[in-house]
Amino acid sequence: MKKILICLGCIMVGTSLFFFAIPQSFAAEPIKVGIILPLTGEKAAFGEIEKNSFVMALNEINKAGGVKGSKIDLLIEDDTGKPDVARAATEKLVSKDNVVMLGGGYGSSETYAIAGVAQQKKLPLLINTGSADRITEQGWNYVFRLNPPVSEYAAAAESFLKEVAKPKAGVILFENTLFGTSGSKEFEKSCKELGIQVALKEGYEHGAVDFKPLLIKVKNANPDLIYMISYVMDASLLMRQSMELDINPKLFIGGAAGFTLPEFLQNTGKGAEGVFSADLWVPTLPYPGAMDYYNNYKKLYGKDTEYHGAEAYAAMYVIADVLKRAKSYSPEDIRQALATTDMMTVFGRVKFISYEKKTNQNKLPTYLVQWIKGKLECVWPKESATAKYVFPHKPWKER
Repeated sequence: MKKILICLGCIMVGTSLFFFAIPQSFAAEPIKVGIILPLTGEKAAFGEIEKNSFVMALNEINKAGGVKGSKIDLLIEDDTGKPDVARAATEKLVSKDNVVMLGGGYGSSETYAIAGVAQQKKLPLLINTGSADRITEQGWNYVFRLNPPVSEYAAAAESFLKEVAKPKAGVILFENTLFGTSGSKEFEKSCKELGIQVALKEGYEHGAVDFKPLLIKVKNANPDLIYMISYVMDASLLMRQSMELDINPKLFIGGAAGFTLPEFLQNTGKGAEGVFSADLWVPTLPYPGAMDYYNNYKKLYGKDTEYHGAEAYAAMYVIADVLKRAKSYSPEDIRQALATTDMMTVFGRVKFISYEKKTNQNKLPTYLVQWIKGKLECVWPKESATAKYVFPHKPWKER
């Protein structure tokens, strides 16, 4: 595992060195917060955008005076996209580094491992991305989640399917991970409610180099809809090979994750055009600071950001707010401050509630986006749309 200590004297981003003006007269020792993200391995693109966003928010907070006269130090651990590494990283942050609380959590399998340790050690954890439903269905009172559970990711997409697309048959493809299996089960339930026949539902092992045997099954099923839950490299390869095999459903929809990253467009090329995806955030939403975050991120890091970054940026501000309101930095006082959070962020309102089987879960709307002329546009619901949706997909040979 690798640790990155963000002390705000200087920060290395890519190959450029940035120096940040920070207050020089903090009255007390830094407040140490542990963050666990995938910084290497197949999920590193997600970890990078989230680390950058955490650091960006951290600098703003410390430049404004920090918390109660102290700056916040982030101790960022690399989980490499593996649950056992995530578990060990969490143990180290809690037992050796003595952080006052934890944040991060990208992949659901790794996040579940992190949450288990946090609950066992009774140290508050604020999750910003790991979305498998069962993470907040364990009754864990030290575990809080800012982002929606995966069962709610496709709500806007389902509304679009019901009101506009009205497909008769669909195929569901998903990565065999906690995130993929959980999301695929929920979308299959939604298909039944919408009267969509699931002609094929099949999982795959991530990191495949050839999806053509699987996609030939998809082509033979001749669906109106193909719904895919994949991280960015798999998402890109699935679309490129769908184009090569001339698979032409009325619409391709991604289940968020890899389909919204800028790398998806870079890796997929013209195969990305017209692809829909579930999404949790777009910068044009009427949340205070949302567009400023997007513009400032692009200026600072030289690339676009999207919902994963917004989650991390918002989570850093929630962490700072919690530390300001906590009576002390004891685990119980921080837990109580988390439980009473009610604030607006660039990602939307954050207020932890209990509903259905879930506890300490934030609840937010979702969106449907589409790649149109090389740009990710929000197309549904209508009141949030930045562009008119393109439907149905034109056959590949006509593009």
